Amino acid sequence: MTIRLASLDMAGTTIDEGGAVYAVLRDAVERATGRDVPDALLSQWSGTDKREAIVGLLTGLGQDLGRTDAIFAAFSDDLATAYATDPPVLLPGVRETVMQLRSEGVKVALQTGYRREVAEGLLEAVGWKVGADVDALVTAEDVTASRPAPYLIFRTMEATRVLDVREVLVAGDTVNDVTAGTRAGVRFVVGVLTGAHTVAELGAVRHTHLVPSVVDIPELIAAER
Repeated sequence: MTIRLASLDMAGTTIDEGGAVYAVLRDAVERATGRDVPDALLSQWSGTDKREAIVGLLTGLGQDLGRTDAIFAAFSDDLATAYATDPPVLLPGVRETVMQLRSEGVKVALQTGYRREVAEGLLEAVGWKVGADVDALVTAEDVTASRPAPYLIFRTMEATRVLDVREVLVAGDTVNDVTAGTRAGVRFVVGVLTGAHTVAELGAVRHTHLVPSVVDIPELIAAER
């Protein structure tokens, strides 16, 4: 049995957006509450649905959750402006790696804590289309709970018609990405070091591999064949 699906996170794993999402998220919450968002609290919500993250940050700061919708709207507008000012790009070697995986019969699905409008904007920015360059896109809007729940991963399996978690590799740059992969029970749970969390942070949770980037994934798969 080998890997038939690579279920990959977007920002920080396949796409370089300069960490804008977390800077904008922090700023939106701090601006609305007048409170500083500690690094540890922000890190706890990395990789999750961004509206859920705002709820988590407000809860952690002891703030009124009634502000959630207004903060999320401001965050969404500010993130769109940030991406328009400094467009995201694919991380080095990712385009070629995804092409290689697909040419070798591995389906590639993207899954993200973003809402669909933002995720599709990212794909457009890097020149990717679902069906042509990747096999599926699953967003926070497609599931009842985002990471660290495993549902995004299961939806990528559904979208690509992969039935067995033993044929799935999950890769992401945050602890919540890795935790979701572990909870899904997939064969490979890969932390990549191109994004939000360090090797120490990723290494502190259950995983099967830690690698410098997505570029290393074909070698992992080849070693199992």
